Amino acid sequence: MRPLPRPTALSRPFWEGCLDGRLLVQRCSSCGHHFFIPSAFCPRCLDTDHKWVESSGRGHVVTCTVVWRPPTPAFDPPYTVAVVRMEEGYDMFTNIVGAGPEAELIGTAVRVRFHRESEDIVLPFFEPAAATGRRP
Repeated sequence: MRPLPRPTALSRPFWEGCLDGRLLVQRCSSCGHHFFIPSAFCPRCLDTDHKWVESSGRGHVVTCTVVWRPPTPAFDPPYTVAVVRMEEGYDMFTNIVGAGPEAELIGTAVRVRFHRESEDIVLPFFEPAAATGRRP
């Protein structure tokens, strides 16, 4: 079994959102910046006043790579890891599903797809949004 995240007090709202099928992100109340990974302060203005809000779950692949030799036998290669730029402007490091290792994904529009890994953990992966979903 692959290693699973361990929610902390800071990240718990994110993981609870995933359990509900919602991708949550923090948004600064001062400057409006959306940010991920969970943080106690806004990385843009350093304000500590922020809220968890629902993300659209849509974005595009900025960069990616295919892993052929995983770090442990718990991972089943090949699999694609990517940085996805979300519509709200923040980036997520994630896995791409629903596309083979030969797929040219950079610039491809993607949407979140939730995978239940255990009773307590649901992971947000991303899949191509449509066959014609490439960004100009």
